[in-house]
Amino acid sequence: MKSEVDSYDYIVSGAGSAGCAVAARLSESGRWRVLLLEAGPADTNPWIHVPMGYAHTFLNPKVNWKYESVPQKALGGRRLYLPRGKTLGGTSAINGMIYMRGNPADYDGWRQKGCVGWDWDSVLPYFKKAEDQGRGADEFHGVGGPLRVRDQPVQSGLAEAMLTACGEAGIPLNPDLNGASQEGASYLQLNIANGLRWSSATAYLRPARKRKNLIVETGAHATRILIENGRAVGIEYLKGGVRHAAKARAEIIVSGGTYGSPQLLMLSGIGPADHLTDMGIPVVRDLPAVGANLHDHFQVYANWRCAQPVTLNDLHNSWIRKGLAGLQYGFTRGGPIATNGMYVGVFAKSDARLEIPDLQIILYGFSMAKRTQTALITHPFPGFTMLPVHLRPDGRGSVRLAGPDPLAPPSITFGYLQTDYDMEAIIAGIRICREIASQPALRPYTRDELIPGASRQSAADLEGFVRENGTSNSHPTSTCAMGEGPNTVVDSRLRVHGMAGLRVVDASIMPAVTTGNTNAPTVMIAEKAAVMIEEDALNERRVA
Repeated sequence: MKSEVDSYDYIVSGAGSAGCAVAARLSESGRWRVLLLEAGPADTNPWIHVPMGYAHTFLNPKVNWKYESVPQKALGGRRLYLPRGKTLGGTSAINGMIYMRGNPADYDGWRQKGCVGWDWDSVLPYFKKAEDQGRGADEFHGVGGPLRVRDQPVQSGLAEAMLTACGEAGIPLNPDLNGASQEGASYLQLNIANGLRWSSATAYLRPARKRKNLIVETGAHATRILIENGRAVGIEYLKGGVRHAAKARAEIIVSGGTYGSPQLLMLSGIGPADHLTDMGIPVVRDLPAVGANLHDHFQVYANWRCAQPVTLNDLHNSWIRKGLAGLQYGFTRGGPIATNGMYVGVFAKSDARLEIPDLQIILYGFSMAKRTQTALITHPFPGFTMLPVHLRPDGRGSVRLAGPDPLAPPSITFGYLQTDYDMEAIIAGIRICREIASQPALRPYTRDELIPGASRQSAADLEGFVRENGTSNSHPTSTCAMGEGPNTVVDSRLRVHGMAGLRVVDASIMPAVTTGNTNAPTVMIAEKAAVMIEEDALNERRVA
């Protein structure tokens, strides 16, 4: 341990989507000295910033935690690969860059669970505050915020055919999936601007780094929250193999993500008492919901062979095409490398009786043959993918410690396919994909259904396919759920129950996963949290 302990007003543990945003916002006024700790390196890897570069970071252990689940009984005992960002920007530095807020009913549902101030009307201003919407401002969107949102820059013939086929299949076209209504099909909006990924680190941290009151430590792996008399007072962390400690005069803000935040709390003695005792960790605060309620979207891929050489498979499989695309990107910041290859998004219902969509379908301009330990391999011929995602599953899982070693990955268990509805919904998603693929607009492009394959038609056949191939959509939430009562960890101001000076600010506080991609909601949570933290601090000063 270093003999000299640095002191700050706020310490933020984890520089991911939320941590970058909350640390940057807290440093804006100049009132507070803020320390931001990140276990991974700086975001200097060039593939982070190239939109199509996520194919290179998806399996890179230097910037990706590369977690795996425990064997999943409902999925034939398979371990699921769980990519998570390990660099400034966190998973926003390696994800698919889709900007999606979810459904207003998600947030009204949070309010109904006792989360005061988290209904749709209350969170919309923070979505708008964060946003720099390329289409301009309106009642749903803001401009001038740190997080740039732009239309899909590539609208190829295949992409246009995909969108037209949705209309032919009876899916309404919706120009704004983040606007007045969610259901329907549209080109996706992305966190890409000027041909570059716009991660939370780029949006928030890059302009904030010039402030002397914000200190960013990379390669700093938080191992324990320091607690004295029921109050969080500091963080212990490892950097370069040396143990360090930092003290916080005001608060510790845990932003390690849905897997990392409960792990750090449990390592610090905050969590389910029986589990902590089994791990040999002294119990500071018995909170059974720490690490419980893991809620995630479930997905399965459907692939088609394309009849024309117009897909990203053709780019990937040709050195000449890759070279030309690289030159185009280098000189213009345009072309296929300047996008994510995900063109069209669809929100639909697995059952017409539902009030809001429970399925999301993403239409990709490529198809994957396999994943090795180090690379994603496309088919050696033209192909495209439709990805049905179940957005509102019943099943819940958990995050637990694998042991007392703070450097060991957590033990992650999902609750996929726990109910008939969970299986029926994802099968309905596959059938909708097939309906889209069969429409006249896509016939010039569609040759063979590769998976599930034309032979798998019955519910039993498709159930087998789902169990053999289904996986996480990488949108985990809810392991430090917000609310009141025994099944929650933080209150509506994100303060850990029964602990002073300690908050959790990231996707883990969601009472339930949102109906769509989770990065934009996570940034919104950070924006709202920063305001609440400053309000509480100033109120305490006035009282004092």
